[in-house]
Amino acid sequence: METAKRRTMSTIVSKLSSVSEQTRAAALAELRLISKQDPDSRLIIADAGAIPYLAETLYSSSHSSQENAAATLLNLSITSREPLMSSRGLLDALSHALRHHDTTTSPAAVQSSAATIYSLLITEESYRPIIGSKRDIIFSLIHIIRYADSHPRSIKDSLKALFAIALYPMNRSTMISLGAIPALFSLIVKDSRSGIVEDATAVMAQVAGCEESEEGMRRVSGANVLADLLDPCTGSSLRIKENAVGALLNLARCGGDAARSEVAAAVASGADEGAMEGIVYVAENGSVKGRKKAVDLLKLVVSGNGGGDSRFDYLLNENPNSRSS
Repeated sequence: METAKRRTMSTIVSKLSSVSEQTRAAALAELRLISKQDPDSRLIIADAGAIPYLAETLYSSSHSSQENAAATLLNLSITSREPLMSSRGLLDALSHALRHHDTTTSPAAVQSSAATIYSLLITEESYRPIIGSKRDIIFSLIHIIRYADSHPRSIKDSLKALFAIALYPMNRSTMISLGAIPALFSLIVKDSRSGIVEDATAVMAQVAGCEESEEGMRRVSGANVLADLLDPCTGSSLRIKENAVGALLNLARCGGDAARSEVAAAVASGADEGAMEGIVYVAENGSVKGRKKAVDLLKLVVSGNGGGDSRFDYLLNENPNSRSS
């Protein structure tokens, strides 16, 4: 059975080198369908030598060919990450597709290319510094999220890719140098779609975890914006609030004394203390990690304002891991 499948895949892949555009297009469509419906075929497709042809097709002027090639690469990335990463030119091809998101690459191919980056990185830590060294990929992903005419799905997939890249601490300063912070805060402030804001704040929580974030956050009044998200009046989801807590905590921990003071001041400002209320809400209702971060942020804010506030003793003195989620 497997031998027959290998012969079939080899025959289809051989058509990718045909001089006939119609033959190549039909083979691409077939590989996309097979790689989606039959997970066991993915490694066989890779072994048959398809990846270089799929990567080359991302340079094609045909949108349908781009889309089929990018979708097949995404399908392969789910179970065949090593063959993809070891294929020469793959990252350059993905970069090309992302870089031309506003000109020659179709939105669907952009989305699959960004999703492939995420798929390669989300479980494979060793690939994060490799892709993080490709500044053109990071720049293109940032340009997609700040480009006014980007498709919402392209923005969402790019945010997920940026999140995976930011999981490697050494990549965060590169992201900041390429303009990640103003691009993310532009989405956070201007975009009303909850899912987009959730993903943008998740990336920001990671990016804030480096020393270089302090100056970048100050330029966009980041601490105040994140504190506003914690205010119940903004109607932010619990996930957004958790991400805002994580970003503020990372900023305070990784920045200097001035950053810690800014975070404490931003959270404690305002007569109704809405941000403090938001932190308490996360501490009581968030995920296990979210509750712990909220308590840690609460400790920082209370101590930064002279301490002595007994209203939060019940949170500050208990183990946030002791409550069920």
